[in-house]
Order: sequence, then structure tokens, then C-alpha cells
Amino acid sequence: MSGVVRFDASRFRKLYPKIIVTDDQLSMFFVEACMQCNNTDKSIIKNLDERELMLFLLVAHIATLQQRIDSGNEAVGRVASASEGSVSVSLDNGQTTHSEKWYQQTPYGARYWALIKQYRSFFYVLGKFPMPVRR
Repeated sequence: MSGVVRFDASRFRKLYPKIIVTDDQLSMFFVEACMQCNNTDKSIIKNLDERELMLFLLVAHIATLQQRIDSGNEAVGRVASASEGSVSVSLDNGQTTHSEKWYQQTPYGARYWALIKQYRSFFYVLGKFPMPVRR
């Protein structure tokens, strides 16, 4: 076992049938996902099934964002309010951190953000106590 997730486009398409993009686009989205979630044997996510899930969610997130851009929707954020007469739309990101905003734009990104939480925080354990100092 290599410790690296290999992208399987046919498996991805079975799991995420609403994502309609070319294989070349999927390959590049996977490269982008690997830039955000370490896909080497040094990754903090040791379980390859878990890492594959994380990477697939990122690929789906990136593909969804690209589909929105391709369809002419370049708005970022969730719709906070909308009117019809003279058309008015207001967007916001709600109560989110700066790094979280990008992920909250799609359900896939939101799932990724929720699942990656266990890897975003850590508990520090001091290996050795500091040298005692007499005062």
C-alpha cells in the first residue's frame, strides 16, 4: 500500500452523479484538492478511505463552484435577501471564519469542513517538563 490516494474518476462519478464535468477537469480538480488536503504518506489523515472521502468532497466542491461560474453565476456567499421589482440580491457569509467561508459555498465543502475538524485542532502534550529553576 502506497499511502497515497489515486484518483478514480469512475468511482467519483458513481458517488457524485450530479457533477457533470470532463475527465480532464476532474483530474485537475483532484490536483487542486491535493494542494488543500495533503495526499502524501506524510498526511495527517492516515486512513486512505477517509482521505479519499475528503479529497472527493473537495473535488465535488471545486467542480460545483466551476459549474456555477460556467453557468454565469459568479456570486460568492449565500443569499441573505432578494427582491423582484428592479431585481436586488444581497449576499453574505453569515457567522463564519475567513478560512471557512470558501468551504461553506457548497454542501460538499460544508461537509468537508465539518469532517476535517478533527484534523484542524490539536491537543499539545508536553514531552518533558522544563528544567527546574531555583529562585
